[in-house]
Amino acid sequence: MIRHLLSGGDLDAGTATEILDTAAEMATVAGREVKKLPALRGRTVVNLFYEDSTRTRISFEAAAKRLSADVINFSAKGSSVTKGESLKDTALTLQAMGADAVVVRHPASGAPHRLANWLDGSVVNAGDGTHEHPTQALLDAYTMRARLGRLAGLHVAIVGDVLHSRVARSNVLLLSTLGAKVTLVGPPTLIPVDWAARAGVGSAATDADPGTDVCYDLDAVLPGVDVVMMLRVQRERMNDSYFPSAREYARRYGLDGPRLRRLPEHAIVMHPGPMNRGMEITPEVADSPRSTIVEQVANGVSVRMAVLYLLLGGNNR
Repeated sequence: MIRHLLSGGDLDAGTATEILDTAAEMATVAGREVKKLPALRGRTVVNLFYEDSTRTRISFEAAAKRLSADVINFSAKGSSVTKGESLKDTALTLQAMGADAVVVRHPASGAPHRLANWLDGSVVNAGDGTHEHPTQALLDAYTMRARLGRLAGLHVAIVGDVLHSRVARSNVLLLSTLGAKVTLVGPPTLIPVDWAARAGVGSAATDADPGTDVCYDLDAVLPGVDVVMMLRVQRERMNDSYFPSAREYARRYGLDGPRLRRLPEHAIVMHPGPMNRGMEITPEVADSPRSTIVEQVANGVSVRMAVLYLLLGGNNR
């Protein structure tokens, strides 16, 4: 098992499958009267969050506590960070207090990689800028496998604000490793130029990447996919106008009832959250039986339990 989890690209097929299989075992804990395992008793997990979060922070906290680890929740607001303390000094302070693992979310891309160089314990990337979010990709893969029975050979459409999405980047890396085909769908302004070029789209096109395609027409993609993953439009990261209006975006790239019916009967709908209901996804679709959005949240706890358990050597204790 790897020492840190910083990127979806850190995982080969064997390691990723081991995490998913371990998560399946961890999921059985949720059905017990006492939702606790003693695997990480005596270990300390620090949740170091420099950005606001609901699902990810609470999920990691629940995961660590279910494994009987001691949990410290650190928020940049109200800490010495507001007085100018550097990331390195904060990290070394936490290490001096006995942190065995640090789960970090930071607005700067690459911050978890820097932490990994400074800390003796394990570092888990819970989202760094617009770079990556590997545990989200793992829980997405787990959800797909649970619903559809496999990952190899699946066709997954990732739709929306790909440019600013760390979820999309980690999913492309992980799903390709596990044998799925990914198609990125969105306005040309919200698809990274390098991915469009690698996929053979646009004037700068080079040799096509066989694992990832790019398409600007959502309706053309829907009939041939097994999974459609909708992404939130991250307006807080936008300094320019990337599309004419919210109404126009919803018309071209929003998943509504008529588009849902264009999907194959077995296909599922995913969203990493939080959702802009009525923009990238309608309430009718978000709350439909084909939606896995609530399942993704529940599966996130199991997957993060598996990650912490394997990183901290729970199988050797």
